[in-house]
Formats: sequence, C-alpha cells, structure tokens
Amino acid sequence: MPLSHSDPRVYFAAERTLLAWLRTGLTVIALGFVIARFGLFLQIVSAQSHAARVPSDIPALLGVVLVGAGAAMILAATLQHRRFIATLPAQDRPRNYSGGGLIFVSSLLVTLIGIVLAVYLALSTARP
Repeated sequence: MPLSHSDPRVYFAAERTLLAWLRTGLTVIALGFVIARFGLFLQIVSAQSHAARVPSDIPALLGVVLVGAGAAMILAATLQHRRFIATLPAQDRPRNYSGGGLIFVSSLLVTLIGIVLAVYLALSTARP
C-alpha cells in the first residue's frame, strides 16, 4: 500500500547528511589551516634558537591543499544535496519549511570562505 501522506523523514535525512559533510569539510579546512601555520611556527622557532632553517614549504603546501579539499568537499556535498532534493516527490518535502534554503546559502558561504582562505594561505606562504 503506497503512502499517501507526507513523509519528510527522507528530506530531513538528506539534510542531516549535508550537515555531516559540512562539519567534515570545516574540520578539514581547520586542519589545513593549522598545518599551514605550523610551518610558520617552525620558521620562527628555528630563527629564535639560531638553529638550521627548517623548510616550511611542505606544511604550507599541504595546508593549502587541505583547505582547498575541505572547500571542494562542502561544495560537492551541497550540489549533491540540491540534486537529490530535486528528485524527491512533493509529498516527501516538508511544507512550510524554509530551512533548506538557509542551509544551501550557508554551505555556499562556507565554501567561498574556504576558497578565500586557501588563496590567502597560498599567497602568504609563497616565496618572493
């Protein structure tokens, strides 16, 4: 017997999945930022202790790659979520619920911030 009433559980499950990917992407971005700045920390410590110069290119590059990967992860999850929601029948979409648009805009904003951060890290760690 087919369901004739609204069942928004599928929609909300897809939304929870998007939020999980958003959290994962933010974590990857944060980890990339920490790794990129760790190279700067190593340079400062080696300069103060008059030790041999520690190369910071590898942590900086790895950090930029992780920040970019986190931003790409969020963007891909957001686009996948929008495609999936478009395939749901009308009865599976909750009525009078506008949270989907807010989550979509927030995800795109976090993606944009991640891209800007990756560019900033790449430019700030580039050699003259």
